[in-house]
Amino acid sequence: MAQGRKGKLNYRCPRCLMREIDMDMLFDTDKGEYYCLRCSFFGPEAEVLRLNAQFRTKYLDRTTRITEF
Repeated sequence: MAQGRKGKLNYRCPRCLMREIDMDMLFDTDKGEYYCLRCSFFGPEAEVLRLNAQFRTKYLDRTTRITEF
């Protein structure tokens, strides 16, 4: 999904991202939490960042060429 340069950074839903679905999260200003419309995941920014960092470890070697098994 494309994101404009203005405004706050959009976070991807970690639960949808684990299932290879690229879904943006929305921010609820009253509760101070991010939530996903597709899978009903919600949580504070720290939790979203932690789960997205955990997801990145899955693709850690994507730029490394593996020639021997």
